[in-house]
Parts: sequence; C-alpha cells; structure tokens
Amino acid sequence: MNILVWHVHGSWLTSFVQGPYDCLVPVTPDRGPDGLGRARTWQWPSRVREVGPDGLREARIDLMVLQRPHELALARRWTGRTPGVDVPAVYVEHNCPHGPAVDTRHPLADRTDIPLVHVTHFNRLMWDNGRASTEVIEHGVIDPGPLWTGEELRAAVVVNEPVRRGRTTGTDLLPRFARTVALDVFGMRTQNLAGLLGIAPADCRSHDLPQHELHAAMARRRLYLHPIRWTSLGLSLLEAMFLGMPVVALDTTEVRDAVPEGAGVVSNRFDVLEDAVRGFLADPGHARRTGEAARAAVRARYGLRRFLDDWERLIKEVTR
Repeated sequence: MNILVWHVHGSWLTSFVQGPYDCLVPVTPDRGPDGLGRARTWQWPSRVREVGPDGLREARIDLMVLQRPHELALARRWTGRTPGVDVPAVYVEHNCPHGPAVDTRHPLADRTDIPLVHVTHFNRLMWDNGRASTEVIEHGVIDPGPLWTGEELRAAVVVNEPVRRGRTTGTDLLPRFARTVALDVFGMRTQNLAGLLGIAPADCRSHDLPQHELHAAMARRRLYLHPIRWTSLGLSLLEAMFLGMPVVALDTTEVRDAVPEGAGVVSNRFDVLEDAVRGFLADPGHARRTGEAARAAVRARYGLRRFLDDWERLIKEVTR
C-alpha cells in the first residue's frame, strides 16, 4: 500500500512510518514546508520514499493522510486526484482549536468523505467537527529507553519557537520558574531566550540539538517541566516520561489523563508546581520513583504497538 503523507510533524511521522506501509513523502528543491522530504534527524525506514510533485501524478496512491487544510488543494494540484473522492483520505488534526475553542469549526466539518482523526480526546471534544466522522488515535512513541540519571539539578523544558509562540507555550512563565530551578530549554529558535526574558544566562540555557542527542541530554536533568498552556498533547512530555523523568506540568488540555497520580505533579497552582520542583531537586530517590511510575504509565498507554495497530485498523476500514 502506498500512502501519501507530508512531513509536517517529524516526531509523529517517525512513529507513523514504522508501520507496514510504503509512504510517499513530497519533496521540493527548496525543501520548504510543503516539500521537506525525508527527515534528516530521525531514523526512517527505506520504504519511506521522497517523490516530487511531478512524480506524484504518476505514482500509485492508495491513501492520502492529510494534516493541514491547504493539503486538500495541494493534493489535487500535485496528484491530479481529489482526496476523499478519487482516493481514500483521512485528515489528522494535531492541534487544539486556535480560535475561541468551543466555537471554532474544523475545516473539514462540512465533509463526510474524509474521516477526521484527532490525536487526543480533548481535541475531538473542543473542535466543532460538524458532520465529519471522527476518530481518536492517541500518540504512540518509540521507546528511547529508561535513560534518566538526573545528575544535573536543572529542569528540562522542550519547546520550539518559544518567543513567537509566547503565552501558548508558557514562555512568559519561565522567569517565574527560573527563580525555583535552573532551566535548560531545548528546541528550535531558542537562542538568546534568557536575554529576551530577562533571566540570568546560567538560569536559562538554550539548546537546539538533533533528535539523536536530545533524549540523552534531557535525561541528565533532574526533572521535566511542561509549562505549555494550549497544545494538543506535547510529545516531548510523553518522551520525558518514557525516559523515566519525573514531570511537573500545567493541568491543561490532555495532560491530566497522560500523567496519572504518582507519575508526576499536574496543577494550575504555582505554589503546588514550585513545591513539586523543590521536592524533586531535594530528594533524588523521590524523583527516581516518580520517574519510574511515569515510564510505566506512558508505556501502558502510549506505546508504539498500540498506535500502529490503531492505524492499521483505520486504514483497512477506509481503504476496503
């Protein structure tokens, strides 16, 4: 089976391409947002093939996996076929609604020919899905192993473009947390974050690491801090739990479901969050036990095998 899928969210797609399908990933000479091609910092199997727009017109395509509204038109232009009409298609919604949450209508809400796949139950609840049939296929994460050592008395934070995304990613909260624990912020476009936020450089270090170095670097930090206000469910949070890290997170979107009791501290109260951070810093045994519980919880719910099985079932339903 040939599946057309754009390289949009590298971590999600890295899990998806582990399935038994041949994936056609569009590539353009400039490797822009619509033509990134194969990943450069993740390990993808050889059955993931780059195909240019011209090659897509001749390619056999059994299913289209869409992830952004403009891909509906892009797929028609590049393949000469209409998603959901000429070729079965599904649409994966990675994000929470960007507008007023309870009143934001999904771009596919008026269609009945393309199933809408949400990555969290919170997303399906908050979007106005209209007439579209909906599914939830929760994240599946490739297990990096229990790498946590926690020898550095710092908190890891993972966020891309924290300055541009601002309050959405809780960037404005970092100066407050930096008064309790020194931060290591990992992600794209994090350079000079300390200076922009008025934090001493030693208390807020920036790192833009390739994926194969990121997990080991995170795991050396005592805890993982997740200050995100409004995101679907950060894969970095799940990855930290797989590493065996104790987590401290805002109680927003799907986080409460992902981090059960004993696997970390989830709250919207600053005093609770700051006390949790101090507790993990002061007691490495407590941090280790909490991280072990986090790893057990995330392996049970967000394992790769369950994710691939869920997708296999849906793909068979859509393409039969």
